[in-house]
Amino acid sequence: MTGTGDEKHYGESPDQGQDPERKNVPEKRKGPVLLRRDQVGTSTTDQRLLDTTGPTDWLHTDPWRVWRITSEFVEGFGALAELPPAISVFGSARTPVDSPEYAAGVAIGRALVDAGYAVITGGGPGAMEAANRGASEAGGLSVGLGIELPFEQGLNEFVDLGLNFRYFFVRKTMFVKYAQGFVVLPGGLGTLDELFEALTLVQTKKVTRFPVILFGSAYWGGLVDWLRDTLVAQGKASAHDLELFHVVDEIDEVLKIIAENRRPANEI
Repeated sequence: MTGTGDEKHYGESPDQGQDPERKNVPEKRKGPVLLRRDQVGTSTTDQRLLDTTGPTDWLHTDPWRVWRITSEFVEGFGALAELPPAISVFGSARTPVDSPEYAAGVAIGRALVDAGYAVITGGGPGAMEAANRGASEAGGLSVGLGIELPFEQGLNEFVDLGLNFRYFFVRKTMFVKYAQGFVVLPGGLGTLDELFEALTLVQTKKVTRFPVILFGSAYWGGLVDWLRDTLVAQGKASAHDLELFHVVDEIDEVLKIIAENRRPANEI
């Protein structure tokens, strides 16, 4: 079939059938995108990338924050993916070094390493430092997942593998994803936040059930009484929810509960 003079041959040169009025139409390609007429800009992609005089408002926009959040997940997953079986230990940053609670944290960190676990904490001072110290002194892997706060110092000196996060929810994901259990020492609002988030994830089956162990019945007893006598009694939670955690006073009990709930390596 032969062509006619009305056909538009876009691959031909201007003197081979192309409409003369289209000879001077501006045209530009940006990767797979074709731009013509008013859509054609005057700068190149490299020029815009390397231009240091442009505005910086984009650094504080939500789309940019999405990339920053994504980068934190990528860094966290990359750094922790090859961890051995681990236990997350929580507790107050305000726990004094010379207190029985600090000594218990050191002993728990050491015992977990002796049982074959890495120890993950929030990387701060107090109870977190105690658990990291026990793990480090026992020759195990001591991990600290810090958070950017206006009143917190950096990671404690006993952290062997440390990451600092901007976003709490990214950090919490790492605590849960790479731990086979939680040991919760006496702590404040941050500790309670991590405790109840873990219990909620287990209760709602968002994660495979893992042991949550509250260490120190004298400290946690009042909270447990309130959960039973108020929360459950008024129908705000089920009596079965009280079975989502254990309250213990001995390190041997911690190790026994963790051993009974240890998941096979191919399920971690």
